[in-house]
Amino acid sequence: MNELRTTLVQADLRWEDIDANCQLLDEWLQDVTTSDLIVLPEMFATGFTMAPERMAESMQESRAVAWMQKTAQSHNAVVTGSVAIVEDGHYFNRLIWARPDGTMATYDKRHLFRMGEENDHYTMGSQRAVVSLNGFNILLTVCYDLRFPVWLRNIDCEYDVLLCVANWPSARRLPWRTLLQARAIENASYVIGVNRVGDDARGLNYSGDSMLIDYRGDALIDEAPDRAFVRTGVIGKQSLEDFREKFPVHYDADRFTLHP
Repeated sequence: MNELRTTLVQADLRWEDIDANCQLLDEWLQDVTTSDLIVLPEMFATGFTMAPERMAESMQESRAVAWMQKTAQSHNAVVTGSVAIVEDGHYFNRLIWARPDGTMATYDKRHLFRMGEENDHYTMGSQRAVVSLNGFNILLTVCYDLRFPVWLRNIDCEYDVLLCVANWPSARRLPWRTLLQARAIENASYVIGVNRVGDDARGLNYSGDSMLIDYRGDALIDEAPDRAFVRTGVIGKQSLEDFREKFPVHYDADRFTLHP
């Protein structure tokens, strides 16, 4: 039976301080010894900065990406989270999937949060990204993507896990929690949602509400809000396949063509 040990890291991030955040996360992760996947919040190295001209680094020079690769190797686990990246004169909110062997996959956030002026500072992505780990296919998404079910639709059970990293303010914690569960139910998949806590320099507060949710919409991890934590949960592939066989809603899904 395939299992995936997933560690949710709900941290209080330091504003625009890459080195401090990497050091903080090193301390938080020192007791994590048995995990396959370590999930960090969106823009874990800087907070949700709208100053990429100062904070974004190239993939080759990124301190955060180098830290992720080192951490993946030392923990023998995939490490994922998003960072501000500059490439060919454009800035991206890029989710990094760093493997222990040094290879990486990436996903550039498609839906940029215009209410926070993200679309004025970053370039949107155009391609979905599905990666594999321990027999699970995992769709990579970032924060505001969660509000757009067509972009996330699971056609023919393409993925088994929807992963969403976020900086989602506490003022909208009900939509965050509701959408995570809705995406799990409508797509018959596990959902991993990791958010931050604390306050940022823009005056926004974050309650966290990071969750691990099963294909029925039931929470497997759901801690009290407003506190940092590191917690590992285990999900199983066979139980998901059994559920899909007994309740095959994917056979009746509507067909459509997505134009990014």
